Amino acid sequence: MAAAPVWSVDPRTGKQREQVAVEATAQEVDAAVEAAHAARAALADRSVRSAFLRSAAAGLDAARDGLIETADAETALGPVRLTGELARTTYQLQSFADIVDEGAFLDVVINHPDDTATPPVPDLRRHKVPLGVVAVYSASNFPFAFSVAGGDTASALAAGCPVVVKAHPDHPALSELVAKVLRRAAAEHDIPEGVVGLVHGFDAGVDLIRHPLVAAAGFTGSVRGGRALFDAAAAREVPIPFHGELGSLNPVVVTEAAAAERAEVIGSGLAGSMTLGVGQFCVKPGLVLVPSGAAGDGLVKALTAAVADTDAGVLLDHRMRDNFIAGVAERAQLPEVETPVTPGAGGEHSVSAGFLTVPARKLAEEGAYDLLLEECFGPVTVVVRYEDADEATAVLSRLPGNLTATVHLSGAEAAGEGRGAEILAELTALAGRVLVNGWPTGVAVAPAQHHGGPYPATTSTSTSVGGTAIERWLRPVVYQGTPEALLPKELHDENPLGLPRRFNGVLER
Repeated sequence: MAAAPVWSVDPRTGKQREQVAVEATAQEVDAAVEAAHAARAALADRSVRSAFLRSAAAGLDAARDGLIETADAETALGPVRLTGELARTTYQLQSFADIVDEGAFLDVVINHPDDTATPPVPDLRRHKVPLGVVAVYSASNFPFAFSVAGGDTASALAAGCPVVVKAHPDHPALSELVAKVLRRAAAEHDIPEGVVGLVHGFDAGVDLIRHPLVAAAGFTGSVRGGRALFDAAAAREVPIPFHGELGSLNPVVVTEAAAAERAEVIGSGLAGSMTLGVGQFCVKPGLVLVPSGAAGDGLVKALTAAVADTDAGVLLDHRMRDNFIAGVAERAQLPEVETPVTPGAGGEHSVSAGFLTVPARKLAEEGAYDLLLEECFGPVTVVVRYEDADEATAVLSRLPGNLTATVHLSGAEAAGEGRGAEILAELTALAGRVLVNGWPTGVAVAPAQHHGGPYPATTSTSTSVGGTAIERWLRPVVYQGTPEALLPKELHDENPLGLPRRFNGVLER
């Protein structure tokens, strides 16, 4: 049986552009993993590793025009958005190169023997080592930043782990181009090209997670797909860590005082956030608690005007478009659900933004309205009108884990008056990033960033954005009573590599 072709498709027209690859067979997946496994030793030298990451960033910058043209043709995300995303991707690679050079991620700890302790302490030297080959599952909505050269790949390579990427079917041509850039960068430093493998096809993704040489996996996508891979990772003879980002409502709470103080600003800000990128951001605010009464009415009025003025847009593929249209229609049919601006089809290939409103009491108990507590991918949000604080708390208590949670407070509440701190505590239990008087769309690449949250937002407590994302691909090892001649240089007393470390209880930088 011939391998199935992989086509690049234009989401603006639904037409095939070109065949760019074929779906990988089980034998081809095995070959890609074997090649990655064989490349591990080439990443052992941290100076080579960081230089490789910088060359990869430079290569992507040099190929910018062609990459953005291909990405736009396959995703319809537009040159402006894609240019910014590519810049973010190269910045991530450079940032991880800096982290590799610094070496703090190794967490070096050295304890000399102490016979006076109870019990006695032997010579102990601890640091972190790479896990091995990492399987990376590309995202549809971030063709650069969460795909072949995205955060999972950058952090895994920084940790010293080769990768095999399962390309997303929405941008296969771009995936091939980016993989070639990374392999050229590897070759510049005598690193085998197999350090970055690339496979296409659903079955290839399943074969990849089951491969015995794959040591960990990173995933960004749907709850259904991510949970299936998560279960497969756990069901292996040797289970492996699976760091998956699956889905998030990203709830927002607007207090009555905040709505009274700046209804128009909050309403227009919400419209901009929920429609950004045609609502295809993982941190889109999908459920917004707004007070009943005049203050909340003013916010809804401002939201209505801003959303109604938003142009129709194209989703990443026609399957997503069909799911969006069906999903919003099913939600709108529920009793007492209203559509001040009706979301749905905006043309043969586009969709129109809109939002739904529902009384908070309808979400207080399990039933048909639970559908409103599920993420709907695209430019739509659900505005929940609550009568009092107890109703708002009842809705929040029914939410699953989220990437983000936001509260909009008045000036007085932000200064400590009222229930601000109480609401913040409620939201902290729900999400990995909690915002005050802001919007969750836009995830800064910074050392303090955390992009993760309780399940189903993610399947682990780790982050996929920021410097600490490297920790997902490492494990600690301690050497006891080992002669220094046999130890890695990172664990020598004289610290020849100049690493930050804790030496006999003292933090050295």
